[in-house]
Amino acid sequence: MNNLEDLRDALRRFAAARDWDRYHTPKNLVMALSGEVGELTDLFQWLTPEEAARAMEDPELAWNVRDELADVVHYLVRLADKLDVDLVEAAFAKIERNERRFPAGNGSLEPVE
Repeated sequence: MNNLEDLRDALRRFAAARDWDRYHTPKNLVMALSGEVGELTDLFQWLTPEEAARAMEDPELAWNVRDELADVVHYLVRLADKLDVDLVEAAFAKIERNERRFPAGNGSLEPVE
């Protein structure tokens, strides 16, 4: 079964085989990540909420969404690797903080301070 560490390792090998580590600085990876998020945003920009909810029913759009999501994940994993951040640990820690900030049953999008 593939996991985040497998993906990280595959991306390390891919970059190393092409001598791209010198380009994969945190600044460059953040910029590339931002660009890929922009490309994903572009796919949804003019869709209605209903059309966006059905995006994966359109084969061409679904392919493009998967492709852009993969690019986003690749750059995010590379960035986390370069910064020595455990993404899974950071994500669960954020959920714990948000549990306190946004208690269940509050019914509001505003944080509880």
